[in-house]
Amino acid sequence: MTMSAFRWSALGLVGVLMCSMTACTRWIDVKSPSPGPQESISLAFSSDERVPLVIDTFRLSQNGTPQHPASDAERRVLNALQETRLFSTLVPLGGASASVEGKAISARVTFDETIDPHSGPTAFKGIVIGASMFLLSPIIELDYDYTAQAHLELERWDGHVTHYEARSSGTAHYNLFGASPIVIDELKGQVIETCLTSLMNQLVQDTALYM
Repeated sequence: MTMSAFRWSALGLVGVLMCSMTACTRWIDVKSPSPGPQESISLAFSSDERVPLVIDTFRLSQNGTPQHPASDAERRVLNALQETRLFSTLVPLGGASASVEGKAISARVTFDETIDPHSGPTAFKGIVIGASMFLLSPIIELDYDYTAQAHLELERWDGHVTHYEARSSGTAHYNLFGASPIVIDELKGQVIETCLTSLMNQLVQDTALYM
């Protein structure tokens, strides 16, 4: 091995060791949908005061492109609705809504995801990191943006319609050796939770409409 090749190999090894010992980290920033903390609100009512809620439609889109409704997205929305304890029962999309008799609430849900992995800047930064034999990997930050926007339309048994909307966004920051699908899943989970908490808080404020 020539002296030059040995030198570059040594530099590459030093870079990897520096990254593993110091800055192979990842962190997430989630923006609150409105000023102040978003705290979950949960109320309990007697069973004879509550009525069923039936999911009539569930639309999911990603970067403006319609997607097949994902069971995980619908499950998250149903869980959030369940935690409000406003409704006697929840009928998911395609459920046995015909069996619901008397007063009921029809729900139409639209869930939009916006994903920006910063592909161009990430590719450029990757070239720079590679050219530096990974020495710059601890100090070059990579980003992944995710935004969730939920719209909920509820129609009461008498035809009265109410709309609710919430939006939340966040960014995952990571270094090259800290990149992992886990950090993306964590980002999406936190953003969706913040978005749905804000949406359910609005719903609870209108409790009298659904009793």
